[in-house]
Amino acid sequence: MYTNEMLWILLLVISYLGVILIYRFFGRAGLYAWVAMSVILANIQVVKTISLFGFVTAEGNIIYSSIYLVTDILNENYGKKEAKKAVWIGFFILIMATITMQIVLQFIPDQSDTLGGALGQVFGILPRIALASIIAYLISQFLEVSLYAKLKEKMKGRQLWLRNNITSVIAQTIDNIIFTWIAFVGFFGLFGWGQIFEWPIIISIFFTTIIMKYIVSFFDTFVIYMARKIKPKATSS
Repeated sequence: MYTNEMLWILLLVISYLGVILIYRFFGRAGLYAWVAMSVILANIQVVKTISLFGFVTAEGNIIYSSIYLVTDILNENYGKKEAKKAVWIGFFILIMATITMQIVLQFIPDQSDTLGGALGQVFGILPRIALASIIAYLISQFLEVSLYAKLKEKMKGRQLWLRNNITSVIAQTIDNIIFTWIAFVGFFGLFGWGQIFEWPIIISIFFTTIIMKYIVSFFDTFVIYMARKIKPKATSS
């Protein structure tokens, strides 16, 4: 019988392996694709809350944190411009996914439909989650990319582990504050967006999520060192 903790560790390993493999075989294009995939999956997974290590948290921490890893790899190996390009790709994909799915939900289902209700439950909240994610994503990602580039220049390319962890911790803390407030606290009824969970649950989600993100960021240091040595097979990258 699998536990949530075992599954979390497995998902962490699979995600790291996925980043390495997609970069190895597809180069920069693969990393851009990873960002596009991650922003969608993270915004779907986050609506599910789980118990992890005795605390309540939302899903999506690992796949979302992997975006920071990918932009750091791009920043380290190709420069700030390529990292920003990945951020903009993720932004565009999230916007388009939100718009298209809201249109899809407006279609009148046939009598034979059995999953329309479930689809509505998953994607019906997406505009609010997407807005929270977009604002948090753009602010934290561009901060992380710029800070990483400055530290890389100041440290003359040395101390990769320090640059990676400092920028990830700062950016993900800001991201978590913005996202948690908009997605779960809301605007006190404005736009119809009230508070989704009670404060104890929100506080638990916030602190557990940020700790999980810090753990992911710490371990992805090994991945970014591997990525710096990889020679992608994709000739265009």
